[in-house]
Amino acid sequence: MALYCIYFFNTYIMEKRKLSFWDIWNMSFGFLGIQMGFALQNANASRILQIFGADVHELSWFWVVAPLTGLIVQPIIGYYSDRTWTKLGRRRPYFLTGALLASMGLILMPNADMFTAFLPALWVGAGMLMIMDASFNVAMEPFRALVADLLPSDQRTLGFSVQTILIGIGAVIGSWLPYALSNWFGVTNNAAEGEVPLNLLLSFVIGAGVLVASILVTVFTTNEYTPEETAQFSAPASEEEIAAGEKASLLDIFSDFKKMPLTMRQLSSVQFFSWFGLFGMWVFSTPAIAHHIYGLSLDDHGSAYQIAGDWVGILFGVYNAVSAVYAFFLPAIAKKIGRKLTHAVSLAFGGLGLISIYFVPNENWLFLSMFGIGIAWASILAMPYAILAGSIPAKKMGVYMGIFNFFIVIPQIINAIIGGPIVKYFYGGNPIYALIISGISLLIAAILVVRVKDVDDTVLIKI
Repeated sequence: MALYCIYFFNTYIMEKRKLSFWDIWNMSFGFLGIQMGFALQNANASRILQIFGADVHELSWFWVVAPLTGLIVQPIIGYYSDRTWTKLGRRRPYFLTGALLASMGLILMPNADMFTAFLPALWVGAGMLMIMDASFNVAMEPFRALVADLLPSDQRTLGFSVQTILIGIGAVIGSWLPYALSNWFGVTNNAAEGEVPLNLLLSFVIGAGVLVASILVTVFTTNEYTPEETAQFSAPASEEEIAAGEKASLLDIFSDFKKMPLTMRQLSSVQFFSWFGLFGMWVFSTPAIAHHIYGLSLDDHGSAYQIAGDWVGILFGVYNAVSAVYAFFLPAIAKKIGRKLTHAVSLAFGGLGLISIYFVPNENWLFLSMFGIGIAWASILAMPYAILAGSIPAKKMGVYMGIFNFFIVIPQIINAIIGGPIVKYFYGGNPIYALIISGISLLIAAILVVRVKDVDDTVLIKI
């Protein structure tokens, strides 16, 4: 009897407890601040770099540092967060540190001209962009792993959808903030040549404060499972696995990369084309819309360009608002037609939305384009992770989430390297064509997702 009890204890796999909606909300609340800062960066970094002297065909080169840093940082953060246990827990120390560093970058980037005695403002601005993006990466992926750590399989779609809702809310606030400060609160959006307008400066400072505050909500309201509890959520390790764990090192990331699950390999191409398209949109939307919709010269960075830039912020807020609303319906839609088909249809909406920017008659019609992009954005932030989580070993959740980030940053790096020269030499300097290519890229991703094997969906079908 005693031997049977020991055997039962060693082979029984505990199930994770279900969390209430508000527990999941608090667990993900830090994403509101992260995405508010991320939205400020996405909507305004190109404009700030142009103010500091960057040409339109150089913009993607300045953005390359950010995903390149993420390529290095993410798997390392994932590896160590799998092995970190402190008074703050397993994942929380990482996204708290990332939030503090990102807030510093948010404050200093638009104030890069303060350092002209040491370096050109453009170089400092590009450096702050690197710090911001690397820090957002440090904060983001441990949040993804936290959902997979704490939620049972049947709550993961809800968990990632709640994250998407908060991402949408934060992004709307961040995207609209410069326009709101200028048009609703009278903060000027004019500045001398080579200086960032006051409404942008204040927006980045406010974003930094909200980022830190929202992260602290998650840190103080969410408890992680102890190492002992975590071990009971998976089958006991074999002697070989125990021996391998004792010999583990950072270089294991490369062997884990080779051994990645089939679902992860299939999702890699979907992620590649999704994020290739998103990166092109973030880098070139402001100059493309200013030139194609407002009819401005690509060299015009005056008050009319600032108005166009503020309007792009409004548009980015719209697609993030759409994503927040659509995320509420994602679990129900996925339950009805499956996660793969949900993601495929959503990506198709985004691709068509981006392509439609070329055809709209004026800036107000761009709201329709943003509707499609918002649907795709919501799905990109939730569905791949919900599909992936069921195929990853629990004890390697962090490192595989970090490796999965390869397929987010590599397409951005490629786009960053080739995007500028393509705009200059193939598009005649007109960045609107970069948005069309981004739309086509999302359509390709929509086709590729159909072949992905969703482990959890397969289990449900068998039942």
